[in-house]
Amino acid sequence: MCTTTLYRYIDDQRLEIRNIDLVEKANRRTKQHKSTKHKRLAGRSIEKRPKAVERRKQFGHWEMDTVVGKRNGRESVILSLIERKTRCQLLRLIDGRDSDSVEFALREIKLEWGDCLRTITADNGPEFSTLNKAFEDTDTDIFYAHSYTSCDRGSNKAHNRMIRRDYPKGESLDDVSPSQVLATQDRLNGLPRRKLDYRSPQECFETEVRRTRRSAQHVS
Repeated sequence: MCTTTLYRYIDDQRLEIRNIDLVEKANRRTKQHKSTKHKRLAGRSIEKRPKAVERRKQFGHWEMDTVVGKRNGRESVILSLIERKTRCQLLRLIDGRDSDSVEFALREIKLEWGDCLRTITADNGPEFSTLNKAFEDTDTDIFYAHSYTSCDRGSNKAHNRMIRRDYPKGESLDDVSPSQVLATQDRLNGLPRRKLDYRSPQECFETEVRRTRRSAQHVS
């Protein structure tokens, strides 16, 4: 039975479940395209990003965002990186929504996954203003999305909704531990996805990492 049929059965009340019980369906909104005046970007615009990134066929292209507990952002936040092809996420609890906290977390990520970071696309927030400096000694290219244009980083936005199931808006993240955030990361990466032929992001990511590192060894 396909997904469309299941949704139709729910709409027809032929199953004992309602649309309000479906987290994704209840929260989705119709896309609205607005013409906005963009403020100056912190670096290269997403318009300069290679077209191959958009097709999700090449491994190593990431989107970056922060998930805030309380709106003021003057507390712990979750740094989220998602690889576009495999949908695999890296989540890190950081001290605050500032560039120093982001850079500190990226040091460990670069050490472990630096060879898998072809590009990173971030929003134009101040916490990402020094990404070019953080990656100046690497082969990673940094791009910035247009302001107020969430569709530029669709993967981030879709997966942030999944993260919110564990960490709702308005609740402080100061009481959350790094191990809890890593547990959320592992749970989400272990969920089979239809777009991945019902494999999990973790499976796909590990396959791509092995392929990338084998290719690098052959070249060297």
